[in-house]
Amino acid sequence: MDRDRFGWRGVAFDAALTLALLAIGLVGTGPAGANEGVDTGRATYPLVVVAALALGVRRRWPLVTLAAVTAATTAYLIFGYPYGPILLSFVVAVYTVVAYRPARAAAVACGVALAVLLVHVFVGVRPPGLLGLMPAVAWVAVPFAVGTTVRLIRESTARDRVDEARRLADAERLRVAREVHDVVGHGLAAIHLQAEIALHLLGRKPEQAEAALIAISRTSKEALDELRVTLTVVRRDEAADERSPAPGLAQLPQLRERLAGAGVPVSVEVEGEPRPLPVAVDLAAYRVVQEALTNVLRHAGPATAAVRLRYAPAEVAVEVTDTGRGAAAGPPRPGGYGLAGMRERVTALGGSFTAGPAPAGGFRVHATLPVEEVR
Repeated sequence: MDRDRFGWRGVAFDAALTLALLAIGLVGTGPAGANEGVDTGRATYPLVVVAALALGVRRRWPLVTLAAVTAATTAYLIFGYPYGPILLSFVVAVYTVVAYRPARAAAVACGVALAVLLVHVFVGVRPPGLLGLMPAVAWVAVPFAVGTTVRLIRESTARDRVDEARRLADAERLRVAREVHDVVGHGLAAIHLQAEIALHLLGRKPEQAEAALIAISRTSKEALDELRVTLTVVRRDEAADERSPAPGLAQLPQLRERLAGAGVPVSVEVEGEPRPLPVAVDLAAYRVVQEALTNVLRHAGPATAAVRLRYAPAEVAVEVTDTGRGAAAGPPRPGGYGLAGMRERVTALGGSFTAGPAPAGGFRVHATLPVEEVR
């Protein structure tokens, strides 16, 4: 049963429905009997009242409600009283069972109710005979069909909500995984290269090895700070660390220093007037630069890199080129995520992304991100 229906709105609706059917039954039963030339008498109204009042608990105890309404309605018809407003209560009871109980239980309950109701067709003061079969079946079949439709729509809506929640959760997990990949991947690549430099210089030039070790310490601290900021978004119960700024293009100077400490000189060129960008665009642009430079560390060999930013009224463009050995021959390594992750970030925001060997050698990554004009 749909327990969510037991709120005050459901109770108020059921109370109003009960009073309405009670009023219709008390007012309309007499005229219905007069129309068919039948004297309803006082004994009719207690059955009408029982059938209407039972609907007050229809959603909490739908099977009990159907049993009570079926008994009252069948007794009413067996006593020879005319078809009248009491049948509205029976229709509502059947609909309620079908709409709020499992399909199999509802089908059994409605089948039993129909069998009991059919007693009046052959037994009673004024049995209608076979002519009464069709109306009796219709009083069950019509609300059964309506209730089934409502239940299926409600179940479909619930499944859609679950699917949407699952899709949002998957998208959030993917976003976090992408952020962690970029932060950890870049930090570890820089640390690895700096450690190689330190090991190479340790025996011959210890003073330079010490500088490389200091760079490793600084890089690891910066990477941990950035990772903490990233994970704070997931741990919503904790306040963000205001000492660590959110990743964005404003952090390019720190990123440039980190790469320089790892032995990769990086130049930064800005075209147009820098301005604040939407958070998602700013983060995506920064991650493209970060991941492209991480790939330079990993794959380009001895190289320099250049970062170019272009601010336009409706977009911001990012280009990263290097003078390394270019893309490795052969198919991409399995599990590689860098270029695919950059492309997903950019296209998710409606931008364009290209990556490939540069005409003059090395490798080139270019991304364009649309920016809505701030009024």
